[in-house]
Amino acid sequence: MGNMDSTNISRIFGEVLRRYRSERGITQEELAFQAGVDRTFVYRLEHGVRQPTITTLIGMSRALGVSAMDLLGDTEKEYLRQKDVEGGNTGKS
Repeated sequence: MGNMDSTNISRIFGEVLRRYRSERGITQEELAFQAGVDRTFVYRLEHGVRQPTITTLIGMSRALGVSAMDLLGDTEKEYLRQKDVEGGNTGKS
């Protein structure tokens, strides 16, 4: 796992977060308020500029009405799917 591209994972997490937020029809500002963070932080997460702490991840998931595992699981699935497409190692035997 030492080769993991954290920039790519941040971008993918941002896409997952944006998708969940959009599906629920809430703004970045609403999500930020409910999760106890600044709206600009939500923007940075969605654009892959920042990564959440565990505390923030749980706050976001609660505000979205999903589990933190859903957000992380969808991020991991998309990361592995992209690695498979690129012909990279998925870490599976």
